[in-house]
Amino acid sequence: MTDTTIKTYTGETESEETTEQEGEQEHCPECGGRLVSDAEHAETVCDDCGLVVEEDEIDRGPEWRAFDAAEKDKKSRVGAPTTNMMHDQGLSTNIGWQDKDAYGRALSSRQRQKMQRLRTWNERFRTRDSKERNLKQALGEIDRMASALGLPENVRETASVIYRRALEEDLLPGRSIEGVATASLYAAARQAGTPRSLDEISAVSRVEKMELTRTYRYIIRELGLEVKPADPEHYVPRFVSDLDLSDETERMARELLESARQEGVHSGKSPVGLAAASVYAAALLTNEKVTQNDVSEVASISEVTIRNRYKELLEASDTAAPA
Repeated sequence: MTDTTIKTYTGETESEETTEQEGEQEHCPECGGRLVSDAEHAETVCDDCGLVVEEDEIDRGPEWRAFDAAEKDKKSRVGAPTTNMMHDQGLSTNIGWQDKDAYGRALSSRQRQKMQRLRTWNERFRTRDSKERNLKQALGEIDRMASALGLPENVRETASVIYRRALEEDLLPGRSIEGVATASLYAAARQAGTPRSLDEISAVSRVEKMELTRTYRYIIRELGLEVKPADPEHYVPRFVSDLDLSDETERMARELLESARQEGVHSGKSPVGLAAASVYAAALLTNEKVTQNDVSEVASISEVTIRNRYKELLEASDTAAPA
């Protein structure tokens, strides 16, 4: 039916027709108009002339509808998607902690004891060897630190992948699980453009700052990860938000950093210090009340650093400004 219709309307050769059918059509074969998908009738029709190009399409979505998250969870018959943030990628079975049967009735004491034994054995089977126990501990540590730092899910996923690669390539002997997990999270945050300073990472980690920097360099080198130098502008929105400053201050801080980049002030300077100083300088220029101590606490750097970078930023801004 499809072959005859296309030949009648287009007059194309059979070889040309086959090529068009293999790919998705974008234009109406009769008038060249735009094709639209009608999900209600499972058809693809021309928006201009109304020609039905395809019909009886397969709807791969659920047969039910939900209007909020609770209703969706109640109607859904599938589990959560696989994720690298769990040592078994979320494919194992979980035995609920509620001691109730399928009808919501409480279990007897004998059944509760039985279910507790099943939970214990299930937990043991989920981590069958030392490698899986290692991975479970590390991924839990990554999730804990990411939550404390307010990092998004994509950063946690990337950090989990980096740690898995380190484990597969046998980079852990001689290094602590916490150290490699922290270094993985630090690298993932920088790759995603949501960096955290070493001091911030160290504050929530269970390893010293020296061990973190050493492990980070080792992981980057051995895995061949491409991590660009941290951009001071990536820190600005977070500092502005934490200090409850205006959008005008954020825009001014970005302009100061851009002027500093043009004058070469960035070279050899801490990106966190530059970002903090730009926010402080921008707040003063926009007449917002903020002290060096406030910025110091938010950015976890000293007031001396802010004062030094603040002067350099203003000098660079004056130099870059047109005469």
